[in-house]
Amino acid sequence: MNPIAFRATLINILGNAFLFALKLVGGLLSGSIALISDALNSLNDIAASVATFICVKISNKQADEGHPFGHSRAEPIAGLIIAVLAGILGFEVIREAVERVIAGSKAEISLFTLVIPVVTMVAKGLMSWHFKRVGRLFNSPALLATSTDSLMDVYVAFAALVGIAGAKLGYPFLDPVAAFVISLWIIRTGYKIGMDNIAYLMGQAPEPALMDEIKRAALSEKGVRAIKTVRAHYVGNFIHVEIHVEVDKDLTTLESHAIGEEVERGIESIASIEKAFVHIDPV
Repeated sequence: MNPIAFRATLINILGNAFLFALKLVGGLLSGSIALISDALNSLNDIAASVATFICVKISNKQADEGHPFGHSRAEPIAGLIIAVLAGILGFEVIREAVERVIAGSKAEISLFTLVIPVVTMVAKGLMSWHFKRVGRLFNSPALLATSTDSLMDVYVAFAALVGIAGAKLGYPFLDPVAAFVISLWIIRTGYKIGMDNIAYLMGQAPEPALMDEIKRAALSEKGVRAIKTVRAHYVGNFIHVEIHVEVDKDLTTLESHAIGEEVERGIESIASIEKAFVHIDPV
């Protein structure tokens, strides 16, 4: 496993564990459902962090007899785990928030309680920036999903701050309202992360700009007269390409094969391309 990716996942686990403990203590002391819901969000993040850590480690294993194209599909599976946990958590918080509104429960807000969401916003903002940078560097959908989740947590913490500050100022209904808003945001983000990673697992085609780059790479090789067909799809977080290139029919088999190898190397030099399968069409 890459040391930088390993460090990022470890930071995520430890950071979320610290924030969970901080929010849970504050929520239990004050009785704030908004803060407790944010603590549950951090608990979800811890579980997702562990899943991400395991799946990133698996995805970096070398190809073997049972998995000849590697284990890269493990990372989108981690993203799906994050999505499912987020959905479950979101609906659970909605249920609790509605019960609080019906019961008319009030929270006892202290200065310590108010500081917790601010600390969370700062910590999660820094974590989101770091995971996004590392995720892009290693083309990791799991770390990019974690970055999105961390950014969501900044808004979740802000909603919690509004709710508990409102309760402190004499508007106790704002606390469960904030919890309700938090739950909707959790569900929305879980849905987005889930759909993105389903696309990876379903073998979705890459964006048109990358397809154009693949074609340019093939046509730039000496001896390639034209491209007949080109197809590409995700295998985990990497892309496999199948391309048919046209060459002069009077070339020897050895010469045609050499052109095919150059096309293969040119396409695979693109960062997100793991494997190119080149078919030669003599014309």
